[in-house]
Amino acid sequence: MSITNIARHFFASRWRELESYQTDGERMQREVLAHLTERAKDTEYGRNHLFGAVKGYDDFVRNTPVNTYEELKGDIDRMRQGEEDVLWPGRVKWYAKSSGTTNDKSKFIPVSAEGLKRIHYKGGADAVALYLRNNPQSRMFDGRGLILGGSHAPNYNLPGSLVGDLSAILIENINPVVNLFRVPKKQTALLQDFEVKRDRIAREAMNKNVTNLSGVPSWMLSVLNRVMELSGKTHLEEVWPNLEVFFHGGVAFTPYREQYRKLITSPLMHYEETYNASEGFFGLQDDPNDKAMSLMIDYDVFYEFMPMDGDTAIPLWAVEKGKNYAMIISTSCGLWRYMIGDTVQFTSLNPYKFIISGRTKSFINAFGEELIVDNAEQGLAYACQKTGAVVQEYTAAPVFMDQHAKCRHQWVVEFAKQPASVQEFASILDRKLQELNSDYEAKRYKNITLQPLEIVVARADLFNDWLKRKGKLGGQHKVPRLSNERTIIDELLKLNGVER
Repeated sequence: MSITNIARHFFASRWRELESYQTDGERMQREVLAHLTERAKDTEYGRNHLFGAVKGYDDFVRNTPVNTYEELKGDIDRMRQGEEDVLWPGRVKWYAKSSGTTNDKSKFIPVSAEGLKRIHYKGGADAVALYLRNNPQSRMFDGRGLILGGSHAPNYNLPGSLVGDLSAILIENINPVVNLFRVPKKQTALLQDFEVKRDRIAREAMNKNVTNLSGVPSWMLSVLNRVMELSGKTHLEEVWPNLEVFFHGGVAFTPYREQYRKLITSPLMHYEETYNASEGFFGLQDDPNDKAMSLMIDYDVFYEFMPMDGDTAIPLWAVEKGKNYAMIISTSCGLWRYMIGDTVQFTSLNPYKFIISGRTKSFINAFGEELIVDNAEQGLAYACQKTGAVVQEYTAAPVFMDQHAKCRHQWVVEFAKQPASVQEFASILDRKLQELNSDYEAKRYKNITLQPLEIVVARADLFNDWLKRKGKLGGQHKVPRLSNERTIIDELLKLNGVER
């Protein structure tokens, strides 16, 4: 019997538990809230917000405010200094360094031992469980998993607390048994210099029987391209004939899908999206034919949602399909009613399934157009389909008024395969955005408010060079896709040799 078949029996009981997501969502979430407040009632935050008196959701929201990182930063800083029982019981040793997008200011997200086990590792295990359920012929455990992670950040360490990328924290604390099934070796996986790490990972993994990949699509693609350079092969399955699945997350997969299809031509290759962040593990794609993900509702995460057109958060059991919500979480890492910055839309309520529609701070609404990332991803995918182009990276921002008093959206796009006509690509994208977004369509009407969008073609590696200058090359760092102001796009244009 193969190792994978043995593992399949281990996951069978979890399959049955996941089936109850279809009917027991509200009950599960109420139980999660009760567990979290009971565990934290004797912490400083729990005492200050009367967790001991919480009998249900209404009690919780009555005494606990919605928070951003700024509201919790003072408490987190004290925890990093070694104080116990502040936001979560005991001392929290690990902190995930996160910039959210690419701001210079860092955030340090507490990662408790319970959060590691009951959120992050549970999510990783469920990703495998769902994949094995959907693919009974899988042999993924009969080979190795190439897991691409970040690095520790020792310059941020304090006595009694350690800082690193979330992926590095996961690798550092992983069950040693898992190391028997993964590459590269731990020392390589935690290297800080991404360019050095990229080469070493490729060399260590190239001659192994790699059956599965895990990581951020952009950085994984960079590693895989190095594997191809070293091997001299045309397609990745020539290097790893048993490769069968890529568990991806961190950024939207749409801009990279065509590049992966060209790199991996095997019809047996699968892709499974995960929604994991420094703050927690929230969603999994459980149906390969549905881009929506299932919300993981029996982890140590209690969810609330703020309508983008309102100011009052609601619990999971009150959400509606098709509305845009900012997501708010409370977790066993000590984040209480914490707004993480992502926006979601639900496509199903039984079970709860959703798409990531963007970020609360990653959108363009300079003229009332309310363009979100999901619009951009769909529009680009359509333009690529119609022109044969392949988009590698992009960002967009408003031009508020040029020398002719005209306003428009400006896109900087790095193509892996450039269209025959960039102007045609821009026109198709512009029309598709109008089809997808009625507010954008209204502002584009007869060019009265917004002129047709402009595309600036980025030179090769522009986005990587920008990230490198920011010290953010590799890991989970990424360029914001949409911005309501021009700081980032102007830096990119200057680096590209173009002044607006």
